[in-house]
Amino acid sequence: MLKFNQSFSFDSLEKDKEEMDRVLKVLKKEMLNDEVGYYKLPQNSLKHIITIKNLNLKNFSQIVVIGIGGSSLGIKAIDQILRPYTKNAKEMLFLENSDPVSIRLTISKIKKEEALFFVISKSGSTIETTSIFKTVIKHCKLNLKSLDKKRIFTITDAGSSLSNFSKKHDILEFNIPLNVGGRFSVLSAVGVVPLQMAGYDMENVLNGAGKFVNSFFDGKEEHLLQKASCLFNNSQKTPINVLFSYADGLENFAKWYVQLWAESLGKIDKRGQHVGLTPVGLIGSVDQHSFLQLIIEGPKDKSVTFIKINDSQDDLSIPDITLFGIEKTDFINTQKFNLLINAQCDATMQSLIDTGIDTDIITLDFVNAHNIGALIMYHELLTSSVGEMLNINTYNQPGVELSKQILYKNLIKK
Repeated sequence: MLKFNQSFSFDSLEKDKEEMDRVLKVLKKEMLNDEVGYYKLPQNSLKHIITIKNLNLKNFSQIVVIGIGGSSLGIKAIDQILRPYTKNAKEMLFLENSDPVSIRLTISKIKKEEALFFVISKSGSTIETTSIFKTVIKHCKLNLKSLDKKRIFTITDAGSSLSNFSKKHDILEFNIPLNVGGRFSVLSAVGVVPLQMAGYDMENVLNGAGKFVNSFFDGKEEHLLQKASCLFNNSQKTPINVLFSYADGLENFAKWYVQLWAESLGKIDKRGQHVGLTPVGLIGSVDQHSFLQLIIEGPKDKSVTFIKINDSQDDLSIPDITLFGIEKTDFINTQKFNLLINAQCDATMQSLIDTGIDTDIITLDFVNAHNIGALIMYHELLTSSVGEMLNINTYNQPGVELSKQILYKNLIKK
């Protein structure tokens, strides 16, 4: 279960309520008319789990994911947070960036006869992904005319160049709905297929997401719209939103959030104005010793969202040991680290409230597949809500496309 508490400033709650009702209606229309597809992924993606259960796959211990951005960040987030709580999860290797040092290092870890390979690209022609896939084929000596192709799976749009490649070589292909953008695709085949094969309970991830999206459209998650309204109304004064997660396992979740937020909300609105909210992902308590100083005494241009886990399900305690010269820390002896990190979270949040900074907190009772699904859907719905208030197209990314065009043009010259 997730709990939400917030300390936001509202200038006109009645006016905000009208806007929140309008946004809810717009998002519901997007869902009902299938204009935007991620709302229905919790039920539509169950079919992939059935397909996987019917596959005859034996003797594999590795999942190799070749993809970048929306084709990898969500997978990495779920893998990292659920791995300590998932017995016998398969090793996952990620090939994302076109950095030759990391490519060579990761490829050296692949055990060809024990690996399943997932090539993920919505467009089918992502240059980092296709280039790395060619490198994997060469390094692992994958023969596309042999049974090696049974170890390869592609996840892409129907009719894409990668889809055509898959059909040519009789490679099993999973499709991403055309109305689901890459950064919203983690609950599609993009995340469900490799993570289910790795041993994660993706059915309950989908169930958690589905329960939350249904609750939202039933009008039971007004806190989310209130937060969206506050972020929008204060976007000129506080254009930076900091996600402060008090668990190391949420580091990749923060990176997923940064892409979702930045690529969705940094736009030119329908009046021609440059708008957006800048996302920053932090990990507590580590970043209390760095970024917190800037938040409290630097420019008052930030709102802060905290995430904490009430029960980490790990009873590691601080030993009852006294060390000469630093006896002043003995008061915490015998206490659990879970208590310490949550106390640090609470104290940090209170210090921000006391200095007039808008804050909110999401508390997970504990980590499980259901809660992580809900957490993902919460952030996707929040992104759509803020995007609608900003009067932008939340789901395109023309700035990224321009960069790709320049890259292709420059490389062709060489």
